[in-house]
Amino acid sequence: MSDLTHIDSNGNAIMVDVSEKDRTERTASAMGSVYMLPKTLALINSKDIKKGDVLSIAQLAGIMAAKQTPDLIPLCHPLNLTSVKLELATDMQRNAIDIISTCKLTGQTGVEMEALTAVSIAALTVYDMCKAVDRGMRIGDIRLTHKTGGKSGEFKSV
Repeated sequence: MSDLTHIDSNGNAIMVDVSEKDRTERTASAMGSVYMLPKTLALINSKDIKKGDVLSIAQLAGIMAAKQTPDLIPLCHPLNLTSVKLELATDMQRNAIDIISTCKLTGQTGVEMEALTAVSIAALTVYDMCKAVDRGMRIGDIRLTHKTGGKSGEFKSV
């Protein structure tokens, strides 16, 4: 038998049945970075990218993406998120934009995928808005950093 929760005993993909799980407050945070040329970061900071305010638009894209996660990832449950926060910060020393998302709800399943989706789409939005000046940007280090709630309790990355 597989330890994978989205595969049944016959090897078929399934959406996990959460109907018997307790409703608890659940949060998840994720982070990632977009690495770029120094001149690209300077253009973002001075708001001189022709497509607009990169950080604000990427923030909105990430929030919208968190709410659309079950439409993007086939076996995710549709959730009633109560909060989605997304922070984008420039790091001039690393030539990077760091993205942190935190999603929250009270429900029967966690919000890890929503937090990871928010970071991923925000990063892709940064790339899309800046690709005309820097096609060599790299998106990386996307990971779950913290999660609370549910039977498995708290997780903190090191």
